[in-house]
This record gives sequence, structure tokens and C-alpha cells, in this order.
Amino acid sequence: MTSEISSRYPSMDDLRERAKNRVPQFAFEYLDGGCNEDVSIIRNTAEIRDVQLQPRYLRNFGESDTRTKVLGMEFDAPFGISPVGLQGLMWPNSPEILAKAAHKHNIPFILSTVTTMSIERASELTEGKAWFQLYNPVDDALRDDIIDRAEAAGCPVLVLLCDVPTFGYRPRDIRNGLALPPKMSVKNILQILGKPTWALNTLKHGQPTFQTLKPYTPEGLNLRQLGQFMDKTFSGRLNAEKIKPIRDKWKGKLVLKGVASEQDTKDAIDMGFDGIIVSNHGGRQLDAAQSTINSLREITRYSEQIEIMMDSGLRSGPDIARAMASGAKFTFMGRSFMYGAAALGNKGGDHTISMLKTQFKQVMDQLCCERVEDLPNHLIK
Repeated sequence: MTSEISSRYPSMDDLRERAKNRVPQFAFEYLDGGCNEDVSIIRNTAEIRDVQLQPRYLRNFGESDTRTKVLGMEFDAPFGISPVGLQGLMWPNSPEILAKAAHKHNIPFILSTVTTMSIERASELTEGKAWFQLYNPVDDALRDDIIDRAEAAGCPVLVLLCDVPTFGYRPRDIRNGLALPPKMSVKNILQILGKPTWALNTLKHGQPTFQTLKPYTPEGLNLRQLGQFMDKTFSGRLNAEKIKPIRDKWKGKLVLKGVASEQDTKDAIDMGFDGIIVSNHGGRQLDAAQSTINSLREITRYSEQIEIMMDSGLRSGPDIARAMASGAKFTFMGRSFMYGAAALGNKGGDHTISMLKTQFKQVMDQLCCERVEDLPNHLIK
């Protein structure tokens, strides 16, 4: 495993810095930034790292096993790749890079509705194991068609996104012209010219587009018209009335992503979800949000009734261990894997997964914890 880790970039901070140097500023800031004053994005990671774990050095210890089961599936480690929109903007072909690596390492990859790879291509690369995150359309026929495509592609899990009822206020993106409709200013063009590797890869793979939505997008739209189309076609708001026909139609596992409260957890149980992902969208939507680790603590009392996962703020193997010890059944990361892809291109997925696996196993070995499900026994409360 360590053979796939580049000795020049052995930490997430190294990958982030390398990515920053290889990606145009407008694209890196879209990846890296939160909303408003970045309070939530900073709080997420800081409060995860307040969690302390206790080793048991003198107990009989065999060997740690990082394999984990969630939603009836077994994975080689308790983390997966979160859905990320516009991935090809941040690094060309990055969704394919990450999907291939996830499949190779037997961890889940979640495809976003609004990323730059289609459901069908994700399924092809993962042999039908990719999960799909649905950004809820306004039109029921469009919703049903996308769900039918996910089913035909063999997706085992449909993830509904509930934490984007409105677009986050992101000052960097507004300055950079990346709010819909996006603009390509002279400033942005100069940034592209300063990042030749990114520019050449973009030329090779083509301008990033919403591949899953391509069949529904009228031809010949300019950027402003595309922005208007997206605004009219999708609504991030979910409620029981909108969720029921999805639950009735979808025969696989159904997960709700963006849960941050006990009440939404109880509602998700009542609506028939198989799992939830505790998340605040990586601090990109509400800058007055509670950290995900503190939301998780309040919600884990329902772990016998629904499978509870978590994302937002995780950046390392120790962070994953902290979340698992705090009651998460599984974890996901988005930015972290995009840092890896942007830093190392085609090798970025393998490197980042291998690095996180190695870090996480070292924590388990140090704690003398043999099984992932035993990590809560090491939590200092």
C-alpha cells in the first residue's frame, strides 16, 4: 500500500498546496472555499480534532482489520468519495480518475448529478458499484428518467441531497464569475495561461459539461441560458411529498445526505430511508452551522434504527478514526480526494486512498484496536 504513496506528498496539506500550484485560482477557490466568512468550514475540522482517543497498550492484540460493512456491503476501509459538482473544472477527467481508484481499492464512489461524468460511465468504470446522488428535479418525468438510468446502470445506492434548498453565498465564486451563469473574464483567462498542465489536460479532455444532464439540456445554449436552465430545472428542497414517490420507485438502498438534526433523522426513519449522511455540505451552504461531529453526537442514538454515516471536515486517517469512534458507521470525503487528483493527476486517486488507508490503520494499530466497530471503545468522552 505504501508503494502507491508519493514520498513528496505524504499529507493532505502537501496535496492541497500542490493542487493550489497546479490549478487556476478561480477553480481552486471553487474547490477550497466555504460560504460567507468560512466559519463552518474551519469549525468542521477543528471540532473533529477536539476528539481524543485512548489506546489500550497492554491488552492482547492480534492485527487490526480496516474492512467495514455498511448498507449490507463490505468495503476495504471505512471511507468513500463524496459527490462533488463540476469536478472536471477543478481537474480535467478527475471523476474518472477517482472512480477507477475507488473501484480498485474497494471503497464507494458517489457520483453527483451535476458533475462532469455520466451515470453510465461511472457504472462502467466501477462495474456497477458507483452510488448516485440525485439533485432533485422540479419535473417528475425528468426525476423518474434519471432514476431509471441509475437503476439500469446497476447503482446499488441512491443518495438524495437535502442540504441545498438555496445556493450558498460564496464571495470567492462571485468575484471569479463562477456563480451561475459563469463568466470567463480576462483575469480568469490569464490564470489559465499560468497553469499550462491544467490547460493542456482541459484541451485533451474537452470543456467540462454536466454529462448526466446532457440528454435533457437544449442544444445551443450560451452560458447565461445554461444557468437559467439549471435554476428552472432543479430544486434542492425535499419534503415527505417529494420523497415518497422516490422511495416507492427506487428498489435499492436509499440514503439522505445533509442531515444535521435529530428531527430530520427521525423523519428520515419514518420515510423509509436505509441510511443518512450527517453533513453540512462541507461548510459551503450555511456559515452558522453546527459542526458535523457535534451533529453526529446528537444523532447516534438512532443508530439501531438507521445507518449513520458522516462527511464534511474530514482530512486524514486520524479524522476518520475520530468520526468512527464518535458513532459514525462510515465516512466520506470530497475536497480531500479532489486535492489528490489535482495534485497528482492520474496517480492522485491511488495516492490519496493509499495514504488515508495507511494513516487510518496506523491509528488502529496504535490504539490496539482490532476491528473498526470497536473504535467507540477508545473514545475519551
